[in-house]
Amino acid sequence: MSAGAAESYAWCRQVARDRAKNFYYSFLLLDKPRRDAMCAIYAFMRICDDLSDEPGAKSEAALDEWRRDMASALDGGSPQHIVWPAFQDTARRYRIPREYFHSMIDGVKSDIHFQPVETFEQLYRYCYQVASVVGLTVVHVLGFDDPAALPLAEKCGVAFQLTNILRDVKEDYSNGRVYLPAGDLSLFGVHPDSFAGPGLTDETRRLFEFQAHRARRFYDESAPLVEMVHRDGRPMLRALIATYSQLLERIEASGYEVLRERISLSKARKLWILLRNAL
Repeated sequence: MSAGAAESYAWCRQVARDRAKNFYYSFLLLDKPRRDAMCAIYAFMRICDDLSDEPGAKSEAALDEWRRDMASALDGGSPQHIVWPAFQDTARRYRIPREYFHSMIDGVKSDIHFQPVETFEQLYRYCYQVASVVGLTVVHVLGFDDPAALPLAEKCGVAFQLTNILRDVKEDYSNGRVYLPAGDLSLFGVHPDSFAGPGLTDETRRLFEFQAHRARRFYDESAPLVEMVHRDGRPMLRALIATYSQLLERIEASGYEVLRERISLSKARKLWILLRNAL
């Protein structure tokens, strides 16, 4: 490994330690090369998100420039940001299709000019761009032999993102975004303004329960994925799935009180999940 790549990976590891939260604990179950690859991918995604926080047109221009730099890195070029040597090495080493990274940027850009979500098909597309492509990237790093792993990784990513959307529904509403489909809101007689909280009506609770059941279905359908990745990657994937699945369980156990508080897993619980899967 070149000195530049080593420095780049060290920077990505620090970013992941500082900001990855749910993801980073599962990375610890991998050997160092794959752990470094996960950190490089996470750092790339983290920067995409950070660039999208810039005001309006400035954010869109920054992401367009980021996409150009990414394309240059994937073509063997040397753009200036410290993330690129690690990202370039990871994408090459694990043969990650570049369209995944383009989809990630497309998903982030869609939040800049947010359009109301009318149907679940539209929501699924968004989940694919911001989460499923992450799952597809992860299984390339972990290794797989059966191409049937790919649609399962896609479903797993959708399950994760649906869990995030349910947890963050109040925060997203305050930022002018309602990801739950308008068709579902109409079905349950819910107005988006009810997401301001903190009270939870019977109609809103039934809507949230419906969304949780939808997420659970995707967890169940993607369950065979764990046994399809290479053996040394299974503990990491199990831990990651357990973390998100148990977050959904906590939301359910709270009676869907996501408007009253932001529900999360404690650090102790995450460490227990890590230890259990390590053993």
